[in-house]
Amino acid sequence: MTSSFNTQLMLRLDEVTRTPNQKTCTEYFAGIGLVRLGLERAGWETVFANDWSPEKLEMYSAYFKESKHQYALKDVFELCPGEIPPSLLATASFPCIDLSLAGNLDGIAGQYSSAFWGFVNVLKNQKSKPLLVMLENVAGWLTSNKGQDFRVTIEALNQVGYACDVLAIDAARFVPQSRPRVFVIGVRADAPSHDISAFLKRDASLKTKALCRAVESNTDLVWRFLDVPPLPQRSSLTLKDIVERMLESDIRWWEQSEVDRHVNMMSAINSAYLDELKQQPKYSYRTVYRRIRAGHQRAEIRKDDIAGCLRTAKGGSSRQILVRAGKGGVRMRLLTPREYARLQGVPDDYPLPTRANQALNGFGDAVCVPVITWIGQSVLNPLLDCESIAPLLKLHS
Repeated sequence: MTSSFNTQLMLRLDEVTRTPNQKTCTEYFAGIGLVRLGLERAGWETVFANDWSPEKLEMYSAYFKESKHQYALKDVFELCPGEIPPSLLATASFPCIDLSLAGNLDGIAGQYSSAFWGFVNVLKNQKSKPLLVMLENVAGWLTSNKGQDFRVTIEALNQVGYACDVLAIDAARFVPQSRPRVFVIGVRADAPSHDISAFLKRDASLKTKALCRAVESNTDLVWRFLDVPPLPQRSSLTLKDIVERMLESDIRWWEQSEVDRHVNMMSAINSAYLDELKQQPKYSYRTVYRRIRAGHQRAEIRKDDIAGCLRTAKGGSSRQILVRAGKGGVRMRLLTPREYARLQGVPDDYPLPTRANQALNGFGDAVCVPVITWIGQSVLNPLLDCESIAPLLKLHS
């Protein structure tokens, strides 16, 4: 692959001067470190990380080579708050499986997503609480259990002393992947408010209908809506920019019989669209998901040049299929681990583990790096200049 992907990515992720003694972060549910990677590009330094997965720690420490001493490999409920270093910011990308439409919808009390309460317990028992917190999760968080799961998480942060803001951001603004996510920013050093007028005036790029309903249904909660600029226009990156180049003889390309089997799984509309692409003089790249429709397995092709939301490798239909069509032919294969990484905005110097499923689970369960960088640069960094925050920064320097 040419340097197109990394060059364009770095143009979207302008580096800023780092001030590690001030912009410190503790990272919960750290996974493979993509929150850290994004925040570093906005001038933040991670001083502590936590996750329970040895496989994710392996990937994390392969890139952040000095990090094992600051990565607590244990369940969040087993953390001792007194042993966690103070920080300005605490982040928590808590498990989404109980909140996601692709998961089991057990809600915030489910086996996995209930880990959020371990994070809250740490906040409650820290002597020096972070001035800022940032939560991240799937869009289903807003509607799970008829909206009650979102409400109780905001209530929990309010009870620990944080007034909250909430943003809806699709990674497609930054990379060729549709990945809608919800981010909550909590602020301790600000006057609480129930006024949602600033939210209602916010640019549409940061809101969805579900988010608006969630806020308008919970005006009694303690909000503090920040001055947040609109998201940038959609990135010019497409699937073509992230595709890993390989020889026609590469064994990762499927045999024609497997290609034909998936074409036969398509609806008439999908197969007609694929045939149109096939006749074009240049190659086009699309992604396909296998889904069950009316009791039958279908292969559904996206009609744009971005991937659908990446998932982990668990489950037979969870991996997306890459389609290359044009010049009279169609080829198919699964997306590779490196393509997963690029779709999350991860540079090519991030090492991949030898086992493909380990990489797919790590990247599929992570955040999009340039989204985090944008939040750091456009939301968190300007917030530090607020009159109510600035005096307290001296306590964290």
